Amino acid sequence: MRTLLLLSVVALGGCAMTPQERAAAADRAARDQSELQRSLAGLTPGETTDCLPSRQQSSLKAYGDKLVYRVSPRLAYVSNTAGGCENVARGDILVTRSNQDRVCRGDIATTVDQTSRIPTGSCAIGSFTVWRK
Repeated sequence: MRTLLLLSVVALGGCAMTPQERAAAADRAARDQSELQRSLAGLTPGETTDCLPSRQQSSLKAYGDKLVYRVSPRLAYVSNTAGGCENVARGDILVTRSNQDRVCRGDIATTVDQTSRIPTGSCAIGSFTVWRK
């Protein structure tokens, strides 16, 4: 029993972030927040919606755990996820599974490496905040 407890403590200790990792994560979060603010400069947040309008062309960028669907210079939708789809920022493809012809809150998305086609992460899509000029 003591051996099992010791192994559990060692295993959990291996998962803890070092001070350097915590500092790097804080720097990354601050950089993502700054880039998100620059991306949305000049736009004002408005109502939230559960689904994006169907068949609307948009570009997609990730800033930390936020996905930004840019429809035009005057319109963007921001979805908060619980994390897991950050690899979109490095160019991975976002594949969304949905029962509808549009992306909605609660849909499960998977990130896939463009070259190897290997899944690299997944997340649940959150509600969309409409940002307008």
